[in-house]
Amino acid sequence: MNILLDPNLAYLLLLVGTLLGLLALVTPGTGGLEIGAFFSLLLAGYAITQLEFNLWALILLIVSLVPFIYAIRKPKREAFLALSILGLVVGSAYLFIGEKWYIPGVNPFVALTASLMYAAFVWLAVRKSIQAIMTPPMHDLSALVGQVGEAKTRIFEEGSVQVAGELWSARSKTPIPAGKQVKVIARDGFILDVEADSSTK
Repeated sequence: MNILLDPNLAYLLLLVGTLLGLLALVTPGTGGLEIGAFFSLLLAGYAITQLEFNLWALILLIVSLVPFIYAIRKPKREAFLALSILGLVVGSAYLFIGEKWYIPGVNPFVALTASLMYAAFVWLAVRKSIQAIMTPPMHDLSALVGQVGEAKTRIFEEGSVQVAGELWSARSKTPIPAGKQVKVIARDGFILDVEADSSTK
């Protein structure tokens, strides 16, 4: 386990762990992200307990989660996401005590390169994930009920209709010939229950 006592490796494990943890927050339920975050942070935590560290940097890391959680719960809060990324990068780089207070405990080249990659990836990946979560569905399937379409095949126990510019599987209680106007009366998953439209002859 002595290899884990290298501040550079501990720093990278901490970055990977927080990255996987943040991604798990915006895409919960995958399992793999949570497991990866757990083991990375567990190994980084072991190093932190064995090495000298700056308490203020550890506090900064924990506090940085607050603006991140706020950013993913509210749309258009990129400033809070940027603040969180900055806190995580600075806190992780200065977590281990260096020769002087302004010098990170990890190799400056490693800290700079990893931090830039980390910040860029989190900014892009998390923003895209948040946008995907906040985007309303392209199709409001409940709005199909009541719409009028056209039977593309004979419809009875099965058939197909064109409604709202799309082809749907359909069924009806009475036979409806192809070409007839139909009205959607219910939806069962991706199958539409239809009836002949009485408003047309």
